[in-house]
Amino acid sequence: MSKSTVVAEVAPSPGRRFVAVAMLAVLGTMVVYLTFSAPPESLLWRVLLVVVGVAALFLADMLRRSTLHKIELTDDVLRDTSGRELCRIDDIAAVERGAFAFKPSHGFLIRTKTTQPRAWAPGLWWRFGRKIGVGGVTPSGQAKFMAELIALRVVENKND
Repeated sequence: MSKSTVVAEVAPSPGRRFVAVAMLAVLGTMVVYLTFSAPPESLLWRVLLVVVGVAALFLADMLRRSTLHKIELTDDVLRDTSGRELCRIDDIAAVERGAFAFKPSHGFLIRTKTTQPRAWAPGLWWRFGRKIGVGGVTPSGQAKFMAELIALRVVENKND
């Protein structure tokens, strides 16, 4: 993990984090409860509803755990506070933050020069191939500031 100075950070908003986790937990609980209180006649439907309910509860816990962390931008790397490196700054090709960009809510999209392994921190960031989405339950101001800094560094790296 890089020990360089943190230039910007994006931390989950407590209100959005609570609402997101609560909605998934309530959904999972309701589906499991309804499955046992008024079970459908088909065994296949019962199994499907239990699987969907348990998956929603599992996703709520994943969201709760992943949003305990922040995303940090340093001079040479974009990482989260758990130590996972999202990408290196010199590997970033472009930053997209427009209204029509395929990006997370209240966030931005990074396109890298090289393909990265898939990873996901629900509500915080995801990485698929050459794309990294940052955002979700994060405040848009912090994400916009970080996106502007990254875009500035990309332009500086192209001019060097």
